[in-house]
Amino acid sequence: MYFASRLQAGRMLADQLVKKYRYENCAILALGDGGVMVGAQIAMQLHCVLTMLSSAEIMLPREPEAIAGITSNGTVTYNSHYTSGEVDEMTSEYFGLIEQEKLQQMHDLNRLQGTDGTISKDLLKGHHVIIVSDGLKTGFPVDLAAEFLKPIEIESMVVAVPFASVKAVDRMHILADDLYCLNVLADYMDTNHYYEKQDVPDHATVLKTIEQIILNWK
Repeated sequence: MYFASRLQAGRMLADQLVKKYRYENCAILALGDGGVMVGAQIAMQLHCVLTMLSSAEIMLPREPEAIAGITSNGTVTYNSHYTSGEVDEMTSEYFGLIEQEKLQQMHDLNRLQGTDGTISKDLLKGHHVIIVSDGLKTGFPVDLAAEFLKPIEIESMVVAVPFASVKAVDRMHILADDLYCLNVLADYMDTNHYYEKQDVPDHATVLKTIEQIILNWK
């Protein structure tokens, strides 16, 4: 399945979510700028807040997947793709590099996020938190979000995504209380490939979308 735009994908997801969550206390936790554009359509239909979780991957030499990820508040999550033994071995061998990457990624994330911030844990507490992405090649971004949410007393964790790989869906079934995925892909290409229109604006406009979401409730 291909989508005309992220706005179209968001509306299609909203049509499914509204049946169950229209009158529930919900909050959208978007993964990245693309996730905000999808999540905004859901937030407008559910009359709920829209927030964004900024994160970055920590890569090691010659490894095909990130060993870990870090969020803008400093939460570090190791990739479940690797066994605990493999993680121990790599963190021992590359300790200095990993620590350096953590600091650099934290600096970059906070600079990108801006002084006003894009997320408040108080807005998530006691809510059904709907994690929204514009596409998931792996389940690792959801791992990061789940780790971020651990200390927050939420009602449930829901994942909504237009399309995801088989591997990502398998991981989401383990992590999420509820899952909405419009299309499962056996051979996942670049996320942009599945959108006819590349409608992710500049980051400043994304932040404005988050700030003004209440004005666009339908």
